[in-house]
Amino acid sequence: MTLPDPTPRRYPLRRLSPETWTDQRPTWREAAPARIGAALDHATALPSGNWYVLAASEEVRSDRPFGRLVAGNEVVAWRTADGGAHAGPGACPHLGAPLCRGAVSSGRVVCRWHGLSLGPEGFPGWSPYPVHDDGILLWVRLDHLGGEEPLDAPVLAQRPPAEHSIAAVESVAGKCEPRDVVANRLDPWHGSWFHPYSFVALRVEEVSGQSVPDPTRMVVQVGFKVMGRWGVPVRAEFSCPEPRTVVMRIIEGEGSGSVVETHATPLGTDAYGVPRTAVVEATVATSERTGFALARRAAGAVRPLMRMASRRLWRDDLAYAERRHLLRSSARRPEPEPREARARTRKGA
Repeated sequence: MTLPDPTPRRYPLRRLSPETWTDQRPTWREAAPARIGAALDHATALPSGNWYVLAASEEVRSDRPFGRLVAGNEVVAWRTADGGAHAGPGACPHLGAPLCRGAVSSGRVVCRWHGLSLGPEGFPGWSPYPVHDDGILLWVRLDHLGGEEPLDAPVLAQRPPAEHSIAAVESVAGKCEPRDVVANRLDPWHGSWFHPYSFVALRVEEVSGQSVPDPTRMVVQVGFKVMGRWGVPVRAEFSCPEPRTVVMRIIEGEGSGSVVETHATPLGTDAYGVPRTAVVEATVATSERTGFALARRAAGAVRPLMRMASRRLWRDDLAYAERRHLLRSSARRPEPEPREARARTRKGA
């Protein structure tokens, strides 16, 4: 399937090929496990400075606390009246009450159990965590968890200016590890196979070993479906600025400069010991077209549509990530003991 030239024109919509997804050229040879594994190993070795994405910035407010697990650690976050973001351990140092069930009063978290008031100055046995608000996402630094050399700020991807963009954040969670989420994004070859409702004729043009020295950077050409056979062809690049983040940036075509940041935050394990990971995806859209200014004025109506599109993709991609984790964890499990051996053990043989 040949994709139309992504060079911007007056009208961005193009008529795409009617070919069904089963008629595509197979991509399993290019999507070599060793190639994806090498990119994943490179990404996970990058420094994070112990920073983790906690939530969308707008989720952390001054009228109520926000709570989330990060690798089994309870974290509570809130804002002061001046908009400053703060975070700390989610368990009250008095008797361990969940601070996210409390309240925010005068810029301080108030425990619901006995009224202990906690602020940025800390309390014996309770020390606040460093936070970074990038305007779209709120990050928390957990040095005791990351174990790396701390950085003053998280490693951030370049984004279009806030005054010329629309940003939306969607969060979902699945039974897998962060590396499974990152591996999914470092496999762009699955795009028009697994998501034919959104992508058409995805072709990876550049990978490591050709003109790309960074194993996590891949350049693709793809058509984003809008409705029916109509879509928008673009050229985009994938790369990892830090170990739990994959960024897709449009480098040619409609919306050039727009980014989709996929962040994977470990949550901990469930009652069965299965790891859970939060996928926090920030879509930052921009365009030089005159009509985009009108879209920005209607951002309140546009953002839910952006979140819905992200959620639909991750409904499938989490199945990919969870399947990947299941296969990997099954390979690590010891073989069950044969029935005859179990019987001899019970008889004392």
